[in-house]
Amino acid sequence: MRPADAAALAQAPVADGLPSPQRGWAMLVIILGITVAVLDGTIVNLALPGIARELKADPAHAIWVVNAYQIATLVMLLPLASLGDLIGYRRVYLVGMALFSVASLGAMLADSLATLIAARALQGLGAAGLMSVNTALVRLVFSREQLGRGMAINSVVVAGASVAGPSVAAAILSVASWPWLFALNLPLGVLVLALGSRALPAPRPAAAAEGSRFSWVDVLLNVAMFALIFVGADRLGVRSGAGQGPEAGAWMLLAAGVAVGFFYLRRQCALALPLFPVDLLRIPVFALSMGTSVGAFCAQMLSFIALPFLLLDIFGRTHVEAGLLITAWPLAIVVMAPIAGRLIGRYPDGWLGGIGLSLLALGLVLLAALPAHPANADIVWRMALCGLGFGLFQSPNNHTIVTSPPAHRSGAASGMLGTARLTGQTLGAVLLAGIFSTWAPHEGRGPFIALGLAAACAAVAAVCSMLRVRQASVGHA
Repeated sequence: MRPADAAALAQAPVADGLPSPQRGWAMLVIILGITVAVLDGTIVNLALPGIARELKADPAHAIWVVNAYQIATLVMLLPLASLGDLIGYRRVYLVGMALFSVASLGAMLADSLATLIAARALQGLGAAGLMSVNTALVRLVFSREQLGRGMAINSVVVAGASVAGPSVAAAILSVASWPWLFALNLPLGVLVLALGSRALPAPRPAAAAEGSRFSWVDVLLNVAMFALIFVGADRLGVRSGAGQGPEAGAWMLLAAGVAVGFFYLRRQCALALPLFPVDLLRIPVFALSMGTSVGAFCAQMLSFIALPFLLLDIFGRTHVEAGLLITAWPLAIVVMAPIAGRLIGRYPDGWLGGIGLSLLALGLVLLAALPAHPANADIVWRMALCGLGFGLFQSPNNHTIVTSPPAHRSGAASGMLGTARLTGQTLGAVLLAGIFSTWAPHEGRGPFIALGLAAACAAVAAVCSMLRVRQASVGHA
């Protein structure tokens, strides 16, 4: 193929998406990559006690097997999204997958807790490469008319992988030891790299043509801001959750993170293409979509952690029964997401998201209002209502986040989508720790209060979503 022909093919996906056979292969690559990246955020939770015993480590330190992955992913989402705008989304995605696979091998062979934590941090860095450009690639793979369908598929995968971690871990640990939790990533990584190098689109990066550059100072400030806030919030939540009261060190970390963030964001405001996309946050519809996403995922995390306590300790269900009852939520998402994808373009995304989050809030209120001895059917339909609402919200909200910025900022928008999700989940976990420090989960009130707060978060997110309709109408006026 002549260089001119190759360049023409590289440019085509930006305007028209990919042709049918290549589109299917490219979407398979995207699905596999985002599945392993999201799944590995929770897949080791169930194995932490066994990991601590086998590696002769303090169980309190073993939590960093999870934290290292989460922090590395969170702090590098926006830098790698910006890098994708500069050098191409396919490069960032494939390098991220390669690093993720190598780190998975390191985690599988780890013989100490420190080695495992280091491997998990590298895994998180690789996962950030996958997550940061995920929806930017979806935007290139599908044409504008088909983008709603692509976002729906992506949303189903993310939602399913978010809640499948414990189930997948339980299945693997029932027949093998914890290192095999990471062995699953190796064949998938090889498959993604082999298919992705051929199927993923590779348009010429628009931002690079405009003379933008990658600033390591901004990367370090971004890492410091998110890491300090995450660690401070985590320490504050752990201390509160243990009933020990606030810790001065946690508040100092939070204050330092806010101070770094203030300097960092002021610096970003002066840039034409900032790493932290303050330029996109000046778009009212985009900013409201961010608020919608943070509120929705905060509600989801609050409820997903509180529900096992409710079902096991208060309603007396077994672990198997509780797992099956909670499964109604993700199953409803799977049912609703394709429907939501077809509705995108026919109705405003703001209304779809607002109605979905209102249903989520209603379902959470109804779960919090369950009687002392509810039937399984009463629990299931309330769970399903929550899932239907979340499924109706997610695809339209992601569609607005991806399409409201200009095309050359797709990477930044994709990075902000992942950042909003992780920020909402972290906020939900910290809020729940505070609730459980005041109302013990085993005594009955804590899970109900957590569900009530989750409903309030969903309601606030619904308001943010519906305000986008007004902003859109003002923009068209």
